[in-house]
Amino acid sequence: MNVPRIVATPIAGGAKPSNRRPRQVDPSLLDAALPGPGRDRLSAGGALVVTTGQQPGLFTGPLYTIYKALSAIALARRLERERRTPVVPVFWVAGDDHDFSEANHVFALSTGGEPVRLALRERPADAPLVPLARERVGPEITATLEALRTAMPDTEFKPAVFAWLEAAYRPDATLADAFAHALDALLGSRGLVVFRPYHPAAKRLMAPLLLRSLSVTLEDGYLPVLLEGSAGRDRLRADGAAFVARRSGERFSRRDVERLADEAPERLSPNVLLRPAIEAALLPTVAYAAGPAELEYFPKAEPLYRVLGDAVEPQPAVARWSGVLVEPRVDKVLQKHNLSLDDLAAPPGALEARLVSETLPRDVSDALGALRSGLEDGYRRLAQALEGFDPTLVRSVESARNAALTGTRDIEKKLVASLKRTNESLVGQVVRARSAVFPGGKPQERALTLATFLVRYGPPLIDALEAEVARWAGGS
Repeated sequence: MNVPRIVATPIAGGAKPSNRRPRQVDPSLLDAALPGPGRDRLSAGGALVVTTGQQPGLFTGPLYTIYKALSAIALARRLERERRTPVVPVFWVAGDDHDFSEANHVFALSTGGEPVRLALRERPADAPLVPLARERVGPEITATLEALRTAMPDTEFKPAVFAWLEAAYRPDATLADAFAHALDALLGSRGLVVFRPYHPAAKRLMAPLLLRSLSVTLEDGYLPVLLEGSAGRDRLRADGAAFVARRSGERFSRRDVERLADEAPERLSPNVLLRPAIEAALLPTVAYAAGPAELEYFPKAEPLYRVLGDAVEPQPAVARWSGVLVEPRVDKVLQKHNLSLDDLAAPPGALEARLVSETLPRDVSDALGALRSGLEDGYRRLAQALEGFDPTLVRSVESARNAALTGTRDIEKKLVASLKRTNESLVGQVVRARSAVFPGGKPQERALTLATFLVRYGPPLIDALEAEVARWAGGS
């Protein structure tokens, strides 16, 4: 199969799935899930679920979003075999989030191997922080899709990839719904339930839980419940019998918030710590496929489960699958120069300098080495001789030695710069390999969108990833 080599990069930490019992999901909650085989299984009777989730992103966001979804699918299948009861993978689309500056862009690799930033508009600094569930994709998507199309190579898979993206990322769609429909089209047939907690049906069920959580004050002095006011989505702090919004300063009585919960529940939402507890109250979750940040904050959420009732069991955070897609052109560079993926993590320029230094003529390299060695030895012997003659001169000798050695390093830097110019092909290969694995200095999975690789390798890539993640789930 013509797909990249898949290299796992395991995430440390995490727990084992719990022994929670199956139960029926509230039928009205199913309205918040996109139709498909997964939702049908969830509605058929008592079941368990493996969950994961992420803030919506442009073109399904970075690769790790897909890895989270595949991790939930693989874990659910494994647990279903072991427990002989239906276990359904669920992806929680965090459309209540309001971080547009993170959701409005993603990176792809161009035909030439350079990272290309693809973005919608910027949100004005003074604009209300509208949840992504109500932030439209907007007309800018036409130019953004065209920029992606221009950057991508022409392949047999390209038309289908763009048909998939264009069907979901429409100007009139919200970012949350566009993301949800794109993810569902990609993985819904593999059993994933794409769940929209911002849907009115889910909001109605969440409202009593959010009201109950108003009794909790977190370490930073704020509540775990956010309210959408004049400044957009805003954190609350208790002030006597009232609540005050952090940015806008608006005051709300308890009765005001209760009225919102009844008449406009979409204006209330959980913060990052409360969200797992809300999820566990709504769904019979036995595990959450978590990334590094979630593994850190999940334990801090435990007190919030108790506020929602004794029957709400914390779901264990299981470290998701993590990995790197190593394309043949990158592998060729690694093999040619006997490099590892870790070598590409070095600061830009360092690896190139090392490789071109290895091309120095032997006589030049030997001469530089002999010069450094001679300087070190000569200045050392002089310092030793001066110790018994005039110790005050030793520091001057050391300064002179350092200056002389700096001179040799300057000569070497100039040699390396000259070699870089004459070895442009080698330097270019390393730069492109680094861009494919650590684009912009970030791990590949945290920057590049799946479309980068789907255009090049098509559906077989998803099959290969699914098989690799299934192997991981079998040993987790």
